[in-house]
Amino acid sequence: LPHIGGALRCLSLQEVGPTMVGDEHSDPGLMSFLGATKRNMLGNHFWEYYVNDAPRVVLNKLESCGYRVVSMTGVGQTLVWCLHKE
Repeated sequence: LPHIGGALRCLSLQEVGPTMVGDEHSDPGLMSFLGATKRNMLGNHFWEYYVNDAPRVVLNKLESCGYRVVSMTGVGQTLVWCLHKE
């Protein structure tokens, strides 16, 4: 299964972008399909992929690839969705 970083997260309670969609080990083909950009935030020792789309847009794209939401939670001001590919 393509790796998308284990979770999809949005850093805002407003359901708008940017949406973090993967980590440095994510499948480059899937990240390209999502239109994701790889970046390293100042102070972090890791890379992440993000898109400017709202989470609902990203979730719809992932659903078209066979991913399904397994769970969702809020952590502070971050929303996290866990997905599984059938």
